[in-house]
Amino acid sequence: MILPPLSLYVHLPWCVRKCPYCDFNSHTAGDSAPRSRYVAAILDDLAHEAERAAGRPIESIFLGGGTPSLFSPAEIGQILDAAKNDLDVAADCEITMESNPGTVERGDLAGFHRAGVNRISLGAQSFDEEMLRVLGRIHSPDDILAAFDDACTAGFDSINIDLMFALPGQTLPMAIADIEKLCGLQPPHISYYQLTLEPNTVFFKRPPENLPDDDLSWEIQEHGHRVLREAGYQQYEISAFARKGHRCRHNLNYWTFGDYLAVGAGAHGKHTDADGVIRRYQKPAHPLTYIEQVRQGTCEPPVRTLKDEDVGFEYLLNALRLPAGFSESAFLSRTGLKLDAIGTPLAKAKADGLMQESATGMWQPTPLGLRFLNDLQARFLP
Repeated sequence: MILPPLSLYVHLPWCVRKCPYCDFNSHTAGDSAPRSRYVAAILDDLAHEAERAAGRPIESIFLGGGTPSLFSPAEIGQILDAAKNDLDVAADCEITMESNPGTVERGDLAGFHRAGVNRISLGAQSFDEEMLRVLGRIHSPDDILAAFDDACTAGFDSINIDLMFALPGQTLPMAIADIEKLCGLQPPHISYYQLTLEPNTVFFKRPPENLPDDDLSWEIQEHGHRVLREAGYQQYEISAFARKGHRCRHNLNYWTFGDYLAVGAGAHGKHTDADGVIRRYQKPAHPLTYIEQVRQGTCEPPVRTLKDEDVGFEYLLNALRLPAGFSESAFLSRTGLKLDAIGTPLAKAKADGLMQESATGMWQPTPLGLRFLNDLQARFLP
């Protein structure tokens, strides 16, 4: 079995304020966040993960959160320098860092670029002042424009901007105005996704009023996708749109069932052994617990070995997000399984109009399958 590409995910968990829709492992700490202790733990954790990497090259690095830009360029530089020292980081490695547009949150983008970050992801979410207020965001529409300008001036050629739709009280004209304003900036990459009420969030416990219903949400999505196409963006994942040469390599590695090392509080990892056995693991979720366990040398997380039936489902959970689909050879190389392992549900999904086989042998979700993606994915549950 040929081992898949290997990436590195680093989790930096603090935010200025927790958004009511956010289900990520993030914590509000402000100036009290023990950043220096956390960075020291990250450096020790990186050295430990190097053993798991066993010399395999790192194709991409993603600094996620939380709000990683609350850390200083010097601290980000320490982390990236340690990664390059401990791991075989490819010369053309894509290194992404998440940032928010607010003045306090986005930090020194030029400093981050000098520290080694070569791709920035800005969490705009909306250009509408009222929508930003409802979402609990602390930046303004003008902050988004300033942050994008800062990123361009800092030397970033690869920039992503996140935009949400189907927001509380959002009408179709409001949503179209949002996506048109974003396309007007012409960022190389856009993440365009629907607000969902995730468990363990404020919005899930107390749903906001006036959420668009399913029909309006679908209409907003269809119009948004049309605007993106007309602006020259190609959809390559259910919520990812890029200009030529600017697809996110790190996220593509997730969606094509690649491997990734996990560093930081709550970070998830996936690792394929030389014998083809696939294992998943997760670091302790709370930052203080993570720091202490790394300090004591007890941060080796429990490992879950995937069974064959789990491997097939988890592959499809990711690959079905890609409109281009997957080939039989890709399924075999990433899972070690023949397509027969999912033959029955695959044939049923095709018969029901949710999947199709292209002339080149690619298995692809149909437009109907992409619309009802959760239902399609559930058909492959073990």
